[in-house]
Amino acid sequence: MKLFAFFSAWLLVGLAKAQSFRPDEIARWKQRANAITIIRDTWDIPHIYGKTDADVVFGLLYTQCEDDFARVEENYIDAIGRMAEVEGESALYHDLRARLFMDTTQAMAIYQKSPAWMKSLLNAFADGANYYLHTHPTVKPRLLTRFQPWMPLMFSEGSIGGNISAVSTERVKAFYTQTKWSSAVQDFERYEREPVGSNGFAIAPSKSASGKALLLINPHTSFYFRSEVHMSSQKGLNAYGAVTWGQFFIYQGFNENCGWMHTSSNADSMDEFLETVEKRDGKFYYKHGNDWKPVQTQQVILPYKTESGIKHKAFTIYRTHHGPVAGQLGDQWITVSMMDDPLNALAQSYLRTKATDYTSYKKVMKLNGNASNNTVYADRKGTIAYWHGNFMPKRNPKFDWNQPVDGSNPETDWQGLHDIDDVVQVKNPAIGWIQNCNSTPFTVSGNDSPNRSQYPAYMAPDAENYRGVNAVRVLSQKTVFTLDTLIAAANDPHLPGFDDLIPALLKAYESRKATDATTDLTEAIDLLRAWDKTYGTTSVPTTLAIHWGEKIQRLARPRVKTGQRLDFLSFTEFVINNTTAEEKVKVLAETLDELKKDFGNWKTAWGDINRFQRLTGKINETFDDQKPSLPVGFTSSAWGSLAAFGAKTYPSTKKRYGTVGNSFVAVVEFGDRVKARTVVNGGHSSDPASPHFNDQAALFCAGKFKEVWFYPEEVRQHAARTYHP
Repeated sequence: MKLFAFFSAWLLVGLAKAQSFRPDEIARWKQRANAITIIRDTWDIPHIYGKTDADVVFGLLYTQCEDDFARVEENYIDAIGRMAEVEGESALYHDLRARLFMDTTQAMAIYQKSPAWMKSLLNAFADGANYYLHTHPTVKPRLLTRFQPWMPLMFSEGSIGGNISAVSTERVKAFYTQTKWSSAVQDFERYEREPVGSNGFAIAPSKSASGKALLLINPHTSFYFRSEVHMSSQKGLNAYGAVTWGQFFIYQGFNENCGWMHTSSNADSMDEFLETVEKRDGKFYYKHGNDWKPVQTQQVILPYKTESGIKHKAFTIYRTHHGPVAGQLGDQWITVSMMDDPLNALAQSYLRTKATDYTSYKKVMKLNGNASNNTVYADRKGTIAYWHGNFMPKRNPKFDWNQPVDGSNPETDWQGLHDIDDVVQVKNPAIGWIQNCNSTPFTVSGNDSPNRSQYPAYMAPDAENYRGVNAVRVLSQKTVFTLDTLIAAANDPHLPGFDDLIPALLKAYESRKATDATTDLTEAIDLLRAWDKTYGTTSVPTTLAIHWGEKIQRLARPRVKTGQRLDFLSFTEFVINNTTAEEKVKVLAETLDELKKDFGNWKTAWGDINRFQRLTGKINETFDDQKPSLPVGFTSSAWGSLAAFGAKTYPSTKKRYGTVGNSFVAVVEFGDRVKARTVVNGGHSSDPASPHFNDQAALFCAGKFKEVWFYPEEVRQHAARTYHP
């Protein structure tokens, strides 16, 4: 029965591909479109005005499709688990992972039961996207030729991937194909990946020159992950900020009363359970206490693209009361528990954009619908606040929740959810500032930070990182902030990741210079000795430090013992203590040789290597050393660069090109009238022919911002184009 239900739902989705839009719905869309006004300002930012919130959502989806339909569609192909239909069999287990936690039949049922206000927004979402497709017949979707109103329920948070991305597709594949899966990724290997996350700063009136609260919104994502928009209705919606492509709520932003910044969190909102399973008479049972309970099963059929057309593969999905089975360890099955409340998650994501103060914002957080993010908050009443996570299961603290726990022991079962008052948080700290950079909450406000001993360990296992160290240093040094000095703080060039590494190299050189010294090595060491450990486009020491630092870390990584857990700070200590003086100096010599080979001179400025380039606007950008690009001073966030720029070389390039890091960045002052400035990487448009494809690139690379036009008279004064969808 479940197999038939799923297959029928898939057929309905598939039939929609060939379905044309009906005259009655087209007429309805046109009528709504005439009641919506879109004003594009001189930066091409859409300001969307409507009578109702649903009108604005309709206009938002229309403009998002105008600006980058490919990313809107891609996000939903991903979210609803249909990537294999466009990418082929290689994406099959990516889709299976998605279906383990939610499928279209569940989303449809939740949609049908949604309250009227939510259903109106969901309908407007689908109508706005479909009206775009109707009015742009030359646009050829890869897969989705009709958007359905239940789709946002499978894409209810605006973060990078959400918790589901933490579940290994390789482990899922190994279990459901009964093949071997060697082991988890070694802890040290994660240092090869560019860290993503965000920075959020809140400044209290006591530290503000204007006496008003200030907020820094600085997400670090893959470039072009979100777009900048303004949504305004006559029903209390007036929000400005960043929207993840295809979603209908401002994920990080502000309204005239308050602002919210989300930083990716390690607050423990999901768990893995080791299930003891037996097979009896062809059926599986799992142990729970003294009982043996039947393993739930569900048959699913997943389509995937091949050269000869669409084929299908059937799977039997297994579940216990803890959640779906997503792997195996020895003879035990691994189940995963995580938030499974898409309606409240979507409601919270939307309703917080209409909050008017701390009390109303906190009330929305009581929905417990945010499973993957911390919140940095500020408002016009002068309140600043921080919450570490939101959705937080109650657990028995005697277990180590950093590891899979014994699912057969009832004491490991979740015991409901913590109330919002239970989670790690701070409100109006005396120090006058709050910071979070995907780091521990126990340094968010210096000496006024929450006390670790007052919370169970699972609430905040987050380690400190170099951005957190840098943020505390920067905010502690300043007594008064303006929007300008808040921007300067966000762009502070210090790289604390080298505060210990470079002295270790200098010490190593002193012990080896009698045998290893060369003219080039001596000159390079002198440059590094004089370096103030700040980045800059003209800085040669930055080039030397980063290239050497990457190479010495790569040398040390395989020496990390299996199971040894190292954060960024402790890994630096490990590198220093587990590489010899000879190795440190030898790696610097190799660095100079490689720089000479690649650039003709090892004394190459950082900005000549570290570049911003946008050529095509496609989801997978291409890069070319022979085509125009701009120098960028800021570096990978791994070194503590608050303004993050994750860049690497490509097979055909010697220079590095950024693809992750600073994306939409904003600073906001809350008062009688809100004041804000923003910048995005490149420009608002994804069309290379548009004047707004790269019109913000120079600002972005220089750490400069543009003014935000928020009030109607400002928007009209700076209007470049006004139209209806």
